[in-house]
Amino acid sequence: MTTRALGLVALLAVAAAACSAPATDNKNLPPVNPKAASLQSGFTTMDRLIEAAQKEGELVLVGVPRDWVNYGEIIDEFADKYGVKVTALKPEATSAQQLAAPENPDVYDLSLDVAVANATRFAPYRVLGWQDIADDLKDTAGAWSAGYGGYMSIGYDPAKMAAPASFAALLKPGTTVALPGDPIRTASGFGGVMATSLAGGKPDAARGLKFFADLKKAGVLATPDRAAALLDWDYLNMARAAAAAEQDKPELRVTIPKNTVLASHYVQAVNANAKHPAAARLWQEFLFSNEGQNLFLRGYARPVRLEAMEMRGGLDEEAAAKLPKVYGTPVTLTIPQQDAAKTYLQQHWPQQIG
Repeated sequence: MTTRALGLVALLAVAAAACSAPATDNKNLPPVNPKAASLQSGFTTMDRLIEAAQKEGELVLVGVPRDWVNYGEIIDEFADKYGVKVTALKPEATSAQQLAAPENPDVYDLSLDVAVANATRFAPYRVLGWQDIADDLKDTAGAWSAGYGGYMSIGYDPAKMAAPASFAALLKPGTTVALPGDPIRTASGFGGVMATSLAGGKPDAARGLKFFADLKKAGVLATPDRAAALLDWDYLNMARAAAAAEQDKPELRVTIPKNTVLASHYVQAVNANAKHPAAARLWQEFLFSNEGQNLFLRGYARPVRLEAMEMRGGLDEEAAAKLPKVYGTPVTLTIPQQDAAKTYLQQHWPQQIG
């Protein structure tokens, strides 16, 4: 008998067995628990999670702008894929405002410090890719985990300046520099100050303040629209660069200075009082799936499962290749370091910078 004939016999045998085997239906499975802490414990299968979410029919978001790390496409893909309506309210709400929102969002997208401080308000849920997330980027009890992040970068106009190899290069006479916002009020502005403060991997808010005081003294601390160099997270500077290219505006290039790599991550969590608990958990599974992580990547953010996807396959390599290169060990500020730096800047930034 030929190999092809043997293969046909085997195929027929498998088909016959499949036809004769009893069908598995939901009657043989435990009841769905939409508030469970994992897919397996609450739904058993992804199909049952999808079915439960579709019965709820809606997912409510607060503080999730469509133009932030490709959330517009993420929302649309989720709604189209699962047939669940996504209601996105108050897109410009901050992390703190999300938690206080009377609209009671089903899920949260928060800064790390806010998530850590409010962990008791979240429902523990471990997504299927939980093991791929670094231990320092997830709660041991499953209350939250980082979904994506990035590094502080310099977006610069190559027609006005050479590529800066370091933050110190921005102190050269005549180079106009800007922060994207007030470091006392915005995470991006705060991150810019703290990135310039790094030395040997250690932050020092006083050193960062002096950096910008020197820029002001030299008369080159500018607004973003007038600066040759803008300090901001790489995913935001990359989005600006892409928009400039599409709109035929002056070129913007993005670089991350060597050995002064400040990292920041945004955290995903399920509201313990979510009105749509199954939809909330399906949203989490989607965000942390290869598809969801690659959608973040196309928005120039660095998905938290990037390394695992790169090793096992599934990473959008074309999108990953567009990201600025990183040289050096990334530094993530601890919560105490953040608190101390914020207190220092609140006390001294207004007097020295205004």
